[in-house]
Amino acid sequence: MKRYAYFPGCSAETVSASYHLSAVEAGTRLGVEFEEIEDWNCCGATPYTNIDELLAHALCARNLAIAEREHLDVVAPCSACFKNLYHTNACLRAEPDLADHMNYALEADALRFEGTIAVRHLIHVFVEDVGLEAVRRKVTHPLTGVRVAPYYGCQLVRPDRHDGYDAAAPRYFEDLLAATGATPVDFPYRLRCCGASLMVANRPAALAMVRDLLRSAVQAQADVIATTCPLCQLNLEAYQGDVNREFGTEYRVPVLYFTQLMGLAMGIGRKKLGIGRELIPPTKVLECVARKAAAAEAPKTAEVSHP
Repeated sequence: MKRYAYFPGCSAETVSASYHLSAVEAGTRLGVEFEEIEDWNCCGATPYTNIDELLAHALCARNLAIAEREHLDVVAPCSACFKNLYHTNACLRAEPDLADHMNYALEADALRFEGTIAVRHLIHVFVEDVGLEAVRRKVTHPLTGVRVAPYYGCQLVRPDRHDGYDAAAPRYFEDLLAATGATPVDFPYRLRCCGASLMVANRPAALAMVRDLLRSAVQAQADVIATTCPLCQLNLEAYQGDVNREFGTEYRVPVLYFTQLMGLAMGIGRKKLGIGRELIPPTKVLECVARKAAAAEAPKTAEVSHP
């Protein structure tokens, strides 16, 4: 199995537990092992990088050095964690003086950054390392007829990875959804910010941002929004009631992690994927999976009835 140093992030055991569960399950089905980084620490999130960039780099450098010790590339399911870890990795590689400064601090933990590993987002692992064809081969319950709005968010595409992707017009999320049998819809707001922590600092502004995203998905006739980030999932789902009260709307749009959709398409049980914990049930998706499961069982029943 392909092994990675897995950076779960601070929400993996709480609000994004479903993401963590489905990531591990989908990875196992596709021959990928996520080995949690030992004694990892917070990446600094968005606020810390704006308060003290040097200390924010130190937080990320420690995680990277631990992964380097195991000779494993880092994979992060959270888009903000990915952006921070990727940025620090790139900066320390490009600036030897900064790397020396970080290594002086890392001596307290008997660690050292050498710049020998890569930092990946979870979706990049499935699209690039595993490959879309391998995903298609594992699909047993294709999400035929399910219209999905692929929500990249603003953090996932921010690091310039110099790998041929157009950061302003990516397509790999759509391609991954298509590999599950789903129909990715034209979602104009797919790269817009969800409001992030602005929900605390300026709720009216953040709610307006969420409203715009929901409106865009509804106009695209999406049955569900697929996301790649815990905070995006939280804002888009948990605050729909507030959006409705603020703007007189009636949105009830399910929001799932892309790994949950992958898992369902590969026939993994709902409980293992954290399905059932969401505030807005993904009815259309589950109905599709139930039909596929029934169709798969039908030949077996016929064989038993007519030996």
